Amino acid sequence: MAFAKVNGINVNYRVEGQGQPLVMVAGLAMNLSGWQPQLAVFKKQYRIITFDNRGIGKSDKPKGPYPPKIMAEDTVQLMDHLNIKEAHILGVSMGGLIAQEIAIRHPARVVKLILVSTWSYQDNYNNGITSAMLEAAKLPIRQGATLLVDASMDKLFNRLFILPTLKVQCKSMKKPEATGLEGQRDGVMVYDSLNRLRLINAPTLVIVGTKDRVIKHTSSETIAKNIPNARLVKIKDGSHSVFAEMSKVFNKAVQDFLKTD
Repeated sequence: MAFAKVNGINVNYRVEGQGQPLVMVAGLAMNLSGWQPQLAVFKKQYRIITFDNRGIGKSDKPKGPYPPKIMAEDTVQLMDHLNIKEAHILGVSMGGLIAQEIAIRHPARVVKLILVSTWSYQDNYNNGITSAMLEAAKLPIRQGATLLVDASMDKLFNRLFILPTLKVQCKSMKKPEATGLEGQRDGVMVYDSLNRLRLINAPTLVIVGTKDRVIKHTSSETIAKNIPNARLVKIKDGSHSVFAEMSKVFNKAVQDFLKTD
């Protein structure tokens, strides 16, 4: 566990592996441990930087909202702290918004961009899950975790992936902290990058599961269509959490993209 003082807050981060830097930006309410399905594979070829976004995990949780442009600055300053001039940037869900902002505002810092299960404007996002998370965060731990599982897990994952053991684990987990979760939620609620996507000049891969029930199916198509020379990969039967649920297929798509010239 290591901390960096960036953009006025303390950010918990981890660096693993050797090679070209790959910065992985987590989604809403997701801490750095959520990348476990990727780490064992990616760290063999890349220097992997994972971290807790502001408002989650061991990073600071100031009063929000946290717009993606603020969290993008957190990420870039973390790169500065680690003396990383440029890196591949991978963002999932809310992390995809942050990754978009990095590519738009700091184009020289991005070698390749990977946007997963994300959106470019509010109409493409289902806020029901975020609201369930926030309500869960305000309840006693066990009751709140149970609500979170019942209200959102079947949307984050496909039903076949929700094993009884997963439900037991989720019901025993520590509840999200309401301040940080609310700050993340309120920050993404007004996000809109649609008319700025054309400014992204990094080679871009857009990945979406065909059974994502958090974002509209057209969202990733819109992003890929508006970023010059972007490539769209649809993973058959993948959910919003396709990177965890179908990690082998997801990891291969990312690796193949990063290997290409």
